[in-house]
Amino acid sequence: MSLILGISAFYHDSAAALIRDGKIIAAAQEERFSRVKHDSRYPKNAIKYVLMEGKTDLNGVDRVVFFEKPFLKFERLLETYLAFAPRGFKSFSMSMPIWLREKLFQKKFLFDKLNEQDQNFVDIEKIKFSEHHYSHAASAFFPSPFKEAVVLTLDGVGEWATTTVALGKDNNLEMIKEIYFPHSLGLLYSAFTYYTGFKVNSGEYKVMGLAPYGVPKYKDLILNKLINLKEDGTFKLNMDYFDYATGLTMTNKKFSELFGQPVRNPENDKLTQFHMDIAASIQSVTEEIVLKLTRSLAEEYKIKNLCLAGGVALNCVANGKILKEKIFENIWIQPAAGDAGGSLGAALAYWYHELKKPRNILQDQMNGSYLGPKFKEDEINKSLKNLNANFNKLKYEELIKITAKNLAESKTVGWFQGRMEFGPRALGGRSILADPRSEKMQKELNLKIKFRESFRPFAPSILREDLKNWFDLDCDSPYMLLVSNVIKEKQINMSDNDKKLFGIDKLNIKRSSIPAITHVDYSARIQTVHKETNPRYYDLIEEFKKITKCPVLVNTSFNVRGEPIVCSIEDAFNCFMGTNLDILVIEDHILFKDQQDKSLIKDYKSKFELD
Repeated sequence: MSLILGISAFYHDSAAALIRDGKIIAAAQEERFSRVKHDSRYPKNAIKYVLMEGKTDLNGVDRVVFFEKPFLKFERLLETYLAFAPRGFKSFSMSMPIWLREKLFQKKFLFDKLNEQDQNFVDIEKIKFSEHHYSHAASAFFPSPFKEAVVLTLDGVGEWATTTVALGKDNNLEMIKEIYFPHSLGLLYSAFTYYTGFKVNSGEYKVMGLAPYGVPKYKDLILNKLINLKEDGTFKLNMDYFDYATGLTMTNKKFSELFGQPVRNPENDKLTQFHMDIAASIQSVTEEIVLKLTRSLAEEYKIKNLCLAGGVALNCVANGKILKEKIFENIWIQPAAGDAGGSLGAALAYWYHELKKPRNILQDQMNGSYLGPKFKEDEINKSLKNLNANFNKLKYEELIKITAKNLAESKTVGWFQGRMEFGPRALGGRSILADPRSEKMQKELNLKIKFRESFRPFAPSILREDLKNWFDLDCDSPYMLLVSNVIKEKQINMSDNDKKLFGIDKLNIKRSSIPAITHVDYSARIQTVHKETNPRYYDLIEEFKKITKCPVLVNTSFNVRGEPIVCSIEDAFNCFMGTNLDILVIEDHILFKDQQDKSLIKDYKSKFELD
């Protein structure tokens, strides 16, 4: 029996994953335990959890594999600063002490941390290193259901690479093409995230959500001035406009002058049509690059399967377009596509690539991405009593019926069931649920429960067998990583007057029979729900369908703006009492807001920083 612990840490989204004989046992992000969004520190709590799930300790692990090679990253920083000298001296002088103190001697640094966590861990030779993009590619190919696939990884930057292509076959995964720093699609998108006033490495999905409210009028300007895009999708950025290689910001003065406005200050500057048009433009450029890349890869390798990983693979709009254009027959996207998934990829890479173990099971190995903690009944009872919560325990059938009935009456529900999800999406384990037929629900959920911008879209969860009756899609999308349109029959056409409205004012126009999940361009980020991976969630939606004839629920993550998704019973109760959620369901326990002690209501809105 072989146990391999994978770790990603020290940049953003630290995480740990454990595999036993190649089988994924557990995986989780540190932020869920520490309650610090995108926590980048050594993932002590995540490691503790995955080891507990594997019924072992650190000393019982055969290998600890870190997701990237720090020395290569150091080399990249050094060469970059030299290439841009003297312009990069300020950031060079700020980052070098940290590199010399911690990151360059990562093996010793990591060993000390592991030893501090478990004094019995004394063998430094158990620590191995994978490469950043190889970890991503491994996380995408090895758990996929494909015997053979093209594996495309797109993100900000690993050690040197920003875009890589690998070919996977059986237990072999070989890197064949790379685009190197500073030329990066991820960093280009992040530059526009920064420019529109959102936080880099967390606000990119806001830019994607804002894009449909705008017109891509700056697309040609981006393609003419900022990026040299070839027919095969390869590209080079014009570094005259960016500051991320050497400075302390993403863009420079020349970038702002090109578009005619300064960087938006999120505290003081409102979002305007200009920012929506900028978002639409960079989204359109991203889609064009991704489509050109995938088209040329499909043509060159004649392989019908595509696997995707890296932060850009979370751009579900671009993913949906690859599928719609039938560039590849099948697509599989790693649900923890960002750096957190690198922990899992590092462990799998060691098992298959280094140990040359056979890969026999050709089905999705991610277990619906439900790889986090689950709570037993006695733990739930004890926690709820300690929190002075008023709750009832119901029989399963009754619980499903009562919850579905309340959802059909426009009540909002915190749904805490089974194992927590790995990756940035809540998939019916730690979700906030609502009725998609309600016209007010999107605005209400955003402003009163999530405490965030009103334009942010919500995702539908739909029974897999009902998918093509509601959406222009007919393939599994269990990880909410594909966007498709609501079918024409369910759409409501906008009037000429509606079309003339200012971007965000279009939010209040009913665009389909399920308006709460229909984005302004009639699209939705779809999660298909399968009885095999999440029977409880499936049964709830099925019951909701019996009542309403609608097999769809609004599904958003169980948290507020700036807070990591809830992990523990206490997290769930605090979020429930700090927001306008009506009901909380934890396994077979149900809590109604109007039955709770009013003194337990929390001021939750200001607890977490703006994300």
